[in-house]
Amino acid sequence: MTLLRDAELAAAFDHAARSYDTLVAVNPGYHAHLRRSARRLGLPHGGRGLRVLDLGCGTGASTAALAAVLPGARITGVDASAGMLHRAAGKRWRAGVTFVHAPVERLAEAGLAGPFDAVFAAYLFRNAADPDAVLAAVRDVLAPNGRLAVHEYTLSGRPAHRAVWTAVCRGLVLPVATLLDDGALYRHLWHSVLRFDTAAGFADRVRSAGFGHVRVLPLPGWQTGITHTVVARRPGLRSAGER
Repeated sequence: MTLLRDAELAAAFDHAARSYDTLVAVNPGYHAHLRRSARRLGLPHGGRGLRVLDLGCGTGASTAALAAVLPGARITGVDASAGMLHRAAGKRWRAGVTFVHAPVERLAEAGLAGPFDAVFAAYLFRNAADPDAVLAAVRDVLAPNGRLAVHEYTLSGRPAHRAVWTAVCRGLVLPVATLLDDGALYRHLWHSVLRFDTAAGFADRVRSAGFGHVRVLPLPGWQTGITHTVVARRPGLRSAGER
């Protein structure tokens, strides 16, 4: 199938926003895994005084994970779907959590020039038409030594993990999504994962974008080998004596 992109994908997310939280709530470990990935940013002192950008925040599940793990951070959630962002902004948040409607490729136009101390991106990169351009945008808004954590469906490459993913999509996700009239979005979800980078391939992509300290970390449960956290850092500024 042809994957959804840009405005078409944003419209599909707008339509699915009404039922999105209900669907992810039945996914075992979904919220706990987001919190685990947020902890893997490794920010000190609960993020006190730090600025964190939550790219592709959707209805706010990733934002909630960051807010729980980093109670002292200022968190900005960004999403291209007005419907998803409306759901996120309508929830109760502590002080220091804000939301901005913008495509990730146009952060500067939305007034999000940085620098940010960390960027968190959950389920974002495989939906991007040009993931390398998104990585470049992320690098631009990060402070030197700033941290990146990508929480994404990136398969291990083993046939067994591809088979589990397809079985879950065919047997559970698509039947429920079709009943909710969101079949197009979740068919996109299924195939976007199969066509996207493996975990190792995405780590190589992150390195090629100029990031260092790149690591691929697994997640537990049925998502083992299917969902990973990829963490990295923007290199720091060189001293005057370095070449």
